[in-house]
Amino acid sequence: MPYVKIEVTREGVTREQKQLLIKGVTALITDVLDKDPHLTHVIIQEIELDDWGYAGEQTSVLREKGITAHRK
Repeated sequence: MPYVKIEVTREGVTREQKQLLIKGVTALITDVLDKDPHLTHVIIQEIELDDWGYAGEQTSVLREKGITAHRK
């Protein structure tokens, strides 16, 4: 029974976007691991910006300063 947990910051992720994530992750698990989609569980948890941090700061504080995460 695959279990996938997706954590995102609480910033207006829509119901439709969540459905696309659930559908896409389930399809990926089915394709790559040959798992039954009826046994695949996907959990999406939204985290408040005050409860998420990086670089030693809360995300809410960094956003107030106009700082966003950088991709490499």
